[in-house]
This record gives sequence, C-alpha cells and structure tokens, in this order.
Amino acid sequence: MAAKRDLKYTRNIGIIAHIDAGKTTTSERILYYTGKIHKIGEVHEGAATMDWMVQEQERGITITSAATTAFWHYNGNVYQINLIDTPGHVDFTVEVERSLRVLDGCVATFDAVGRVQPQSETVWRQADKFGVPKIAYVNKMDRVGADFLACVKDIKEKLGATAVPISLPIGAEDKFIGIVDLIDRKALEYDADNTEVINYHEIPIPENMKGEVELWRDKLVESAAECDDALMEKYFEDPDSISKDEIIAALRKGTIEMKIVPATCGSSYKDKGVQFLLDAIARYLPSPLDKGSVKGHNPQTGVEEDLLPDASQPFCGLVFKIATDPFVGRLAYIRAYSGKLDAGTYVLNSRTGKKERVARLYQMHSNHQNPIDFVEAGDICAAVGFKELRTGDTICAENYPISLEAMEFPAPVIGIAIEPKTQGDLEKLGVALGKLAEEDPTFTVKSDHETGQTVISGMGELHLDIIVDRLRREFGVDINQGAPQVNYKEAITTTVQHRELFKKQTGGRGKYADIVVNIGPADEGVTGLQFINSVKGGNVPKEFIPCVQKGFEAAMANGVLAGYEVQSLKVELLDGSYHPVDSDQLSFELAARYAFRHACPKAHPVILEPIMALEVVTPEEYMGDIVGDLNRRRGQINAMDSTPNGARIIKAYVPLSEQFGYVTVLRTLSSGRATSTMIFDHYAEVPATLAKDIIEKSGYKPADDE
Repeated sequence: MAAKRDLKYTRNIGIIAHIDAGKTTTSERILYYTGKIHKIGEVHEGAATMDWMVQEQERGITITSAATTAFWHYNGNVYQINLIDTPGHVDFTVEVERSLRVLDGCVATFDAVGRVQPQSETVWRQADKFGVPKIAYVNKMDRVGADFLACVKDIKEKLGATAVPISLPIGAEDKFIGIVDLIDRKALEYDADNTEVINYHEIPIPENMKGEVELWRDKLVESAAECDDALMEKYFEDPDSISKDEIIAALRKGTIEMKIVPATCGSSYKDKGVQFLLDAIARYLPSPLDKGSVKGHNPQTGVEEDLLPDASQPFCGLVFKIATDPFVGRLAYIRAYSGKLDAGTYVLNSRTGKKERVARLYQMHSNHQNPIDFVEAGDICAAVGFKELRTGDTICAENYPISLEAMEFPAPVIGIAIEPKTQGDLEKLGVALGKLAEEDPTFTVKSDHETGQTVISGMGELHLDIIVDRLRREFGVDINQGAPQVNYKEAITTTVQHRELFKKQTGGRGKYADIVVNIGPADEGVTGLQFINSVKGGNVPKEFIPCVQKGFEAAMANGVLAGYEVQSLKVELLDGSYHPVDSDQLSFELAARYAFRHACPKAHPVILEPIMALEVVTPEEYMGDIVGDLNRRRGQINAMDSTPNGARIIKAYVPLSEQFGYVTVLRTLSSGRATSTMIFDHYAEVPATLAKDIIEKSGYKPADDE
C-alpha cells in the first residue's frame, strides 16, 4: 500500500446472508482466485481462513466478522477488494450491523434451494438501512432442488428488490456445468474439480437455451435503460444499438442508486461462477468515490460538515470493531473516510476529547496482520496502541475535531449468572470479561450487589455459549454457570401527578428541594427518559432543572416492582420551590429519585418480557405437534406458509422465557428435520399471574429513603 492508489479501483465489500448459504466458502474462493491464499480451506473441515476462531472451526459457523484485503485483475486494471465475511446466525446480528455501517457495497448470498430465508430478510433490511448497494449471488446451484430463476423471483417478492439476472445457469443440480454471461452472450463451462485460477473455457450456448438467453438479455437491457434517461431514449429507438459498455455503465449506475440488484449464480464449493462474481464486484459495486462524502458534525460547534474521500483532507475514521489478539493486543478496526493516517502519529478521539497515539497500522488478512506505514481515505485497516477507544468512536486529526454518526446496538435479552471455580481466578475473570465486553457491544456484564453474583447478558443462548467457551479457552478461566435468566424490564401504564418535598436538617446547612411532576408512559417509539420542562416563573431555578432530569435517569435503572430497568418514561416538571440557602444540585437530584420511587407504584407498574419472532421450517407431518408445543409456550402464531419443496413455514411470536432449550425439543418433535430461527422483536407485558412469580423470585426490596 506504499504506492498511491486510485480510489476508483477500491471496493469495500461484505458478504451477507442467512446461516449456511455459503458465505465463508464464497469468501475462501474469492481469496483463492485473487491469489491471497494458495490452498482452499473448507468450512466443513474446520479449515476456512476467514473462520479463524476455534469455536467457528468446530461449529462450522461464522461468529466474528473477519476482514481481509485481496486484489483482482479486471479489464486491465487491478482492483483492491477489502472484504468482510459476516456471520449468518441471528445471535451475531450486531456483527453484520457494524460491518455494513462501514461498507460501500455487499454480496448478498442465497441458497439456490432454500432461497430467501428469514435471516436473509434481516440482513437485507440492515443493508438497506445503511444504504449499501447489493449484488445477489445464488450459491449451491449443484444441490438437488436448485432453481436460480425461482430464487430471483423470491428476491423480488419477499425483499421487494428489482433483481436483474446478469447470467443464467447451464444445467442445475448434478448437471450444473457453468453459466451464460447475458451481456456478452457467452457460455462458460467450468472444469470439474479444477481449482486453477482460470478454471473455465468458452463453449457454444446450448441450443435449448438460446431462446431463454435472448429473452433474459432483452429484460437485462430494458432494466439497464430504465436506470439512465439518455439510454432509455436510445432503447426506444433501437434496443440493438446499445453497446456492452453502455449496458454495464447503466447497470452500475442503477446498482449504486439501489434501483436494481444484479443477480448471478454459481456453486462456490464446486468452484463454479466465482470469477464471474469477482468481475461483477469490480463492474457494478461502488468505490469510495462513488459513495461520495459522508456527513459528520463538529463536536465543539455542532456544525454539520461533509467529509470527502480525499487523502489531502484532514483525517477522519470510524472504529467499527475492537478485537483482542493474543500477539498484538487490542486491535481497533478502522474505516478511513477522509485524509491520511500515518503509523506513530496522534489522533483525537472525538467522544472523549483526548489524544491517542497510533502505535502501528496493519492491513488485515483474517487474524494475521501485515504492517503498513499509513492508511488513506476509503481504506479499511486495523491499528494498535489505543487506550480508550470503543466501538463506534470517531478518530480524527487533532486540529480538526469531527464526529461521525454513532453506532446503535440492541440491548441484550438473556443473561446467566457465572462465578469462577476457584477464588484465584476471580481477578482473571474480571479482566477477561472486560476485554470481551470491549469487543462486543451487545455483551454486558454487571454485578448483583445483593447476591454477589456476576451476571453476563447477550443476544441469545448461542451467543452466551460462545462467550463461556472463550472464557475457558482464550483466558483460561473455568467457571460455574447458572440457568439462563430473561432480561425483564418494567414500565408504568398510567400518568400520575406527584409532589416531592425533600427536606433535611443536619445542623448547619440543610437540604431542600420541592418538585411537582407528571410521571407517565413515554410517547410511542421513545426509549429512555422523555423529559419536559414546563416550569413557569423561575419557581425552580434553571441550574437545578438538569439535576431533576439526571435524578430520574438514574432512578430508571431500578423499577419499583422487581428492580428491573424501566425502559421508557415521560416526566413533565410542572412546578416546585427552592430555598435560597439550603437548595443545591444534589437536593434536586435526590428529590427526583424519591419522586420516581414514590409515584411509580401509583402509576400501575407492570413487568415487560422480551418477545421473540420465531420462524420454524418443518415437513408438513410434524406441523400439528410443533404448533401445539408453541401454544403451550404462550406462542402467538402469525402466519403459515408453504415452501416450493412442500415444507411448511410457521411464523410466531413467543416469549423468550418459554424458549430455553427449544432447539433440542424441536429436534425431538420433528425427528431432527425441522429448523428454526429466532430473533428479538419487542417487549410486551407479562400476564399478571406470571408477573407475581417474577416479582417474588426477584426478592427485590427498594433501598430505604435514608
């Protein structure tokens, strides 16, 4: 990376998909054909380069996003592809989210048999949220039941995307031998079991496909013309006059503007179609220059500014991941948006306002690091030397403070109590948990002061399983763990008016605060504290009002029923009074805390529980048993659909508390033939009879007012 690179030949891309669509296998083939690795590692053999964690290799799933840089020769130019392989399992959704935040484009991978799965919809929505253009790659064309055009139709219907085939498969299942390039009208046959870098040759288009090829090529040209007004006029005059370069340019424009999704197919495991996919990445996905400027704001003035992908501008980058490496320590993954960053220099952390030194910079290849001297706008790298960096922090030039939009992460929904098996491991456990919490924003640790237990929380049972496994293997801490616990929340359902008069006289200066508040449920869609100041005439001095807000925010950490966090609350400060000598900031903060504690019991408080969106795919004969079991689990069935191969899809909302160990039960009910995916959806009120048990089990007693 020492020589100056032309940014238009850089592609920051990710591979996103549901679990088992073949993301990691596709990544391995991309690395092989770009010359990055010389032996292909297979996921099922536990040898995939991008799945470098022991747990990933054992389970055959991707847990962390792995980053690598590869180079691809296309059309006489060398393209630098910064590639991130993301997880497919719903417990690790945040890994996908934070990767998409910094990517310019992505390859959405689908299984040619399973087509669009529930998790495909989740990752697709995440890509839409961050405005990431997509190419669709229909993988596993060699499997029984594979159907490329049916998958394209599924993408249109379920994801609402204009998927445009740029290739057609020659054959399917065990007769899948290659693809037809629709733009060039070229048929490419891939050599069986040959992993040469160019493992295909041109053949005549099969006679039985010629009509189909012309039909889909016409549709392709029409879709391209719809992306460009000038081309549309030419298309109406004479469709045959449109050149190959014009088609490619229009498709690229449509892809970058997210109007269309070019779709191709292949079988990554059988080494078919991957080079064509690499060409499509170079052709259609945007460079940092195509994505243009990103918006940031100056934390000192609040003024919004545009950051251009230009190495001559002041430096600005986003930290999208923190990882702990056994050899180099804390690695911060950075996407550089503008300017140039040299190793050994200082940057400003705009969240803390402190300077930090960048000791070393690395270009990443999975869990290996290649040292580099500098990084420029548009690139992705890793850095070491930072002390206080967190995921989502903006780092920038010392004399040019700027903040990019912060990353938001969902709150964990499930927890387990843990303790070290030996007292000697107590300190090691604290250090290990601190490092893991730094890496993963959806993993939290808190100590229960009453029981002395350490409770770790995450997004699902698999998420916590992996954490516990990592504690044992990476950090050498053996632990005992309790049963899973649900992260309940509390809420109030009605609005009450309350006056809190806080007075204390302790010889000398006393404490005095008087507030009148309306406390009630927050407006729909609001989380946290919704605070409204309606005080007129200076009855509560201005300097004390933020203290009232602070007091309520602190009080929300423990609800009045069972001590669970209050998710949202609306407080309107109506009136109050103060004492010229005895009133101070602490008095008003304490008054707010007591007001919360005294008013909430009158506002009909309730316990809320996490509700999961569950999707079960099962052969029809087991459907009755599965639905019956879901009803026993307080499940609410929303829909039942059929898949093209005759299986049934059951969609339901089910409380998390009823779902522990569900995968094992489902296997038993369906003789191992049904599969399920589950993701957090919303919080809902717990039925009164169950709420009583939850409150009793919590043993919660509010602290004395004293």
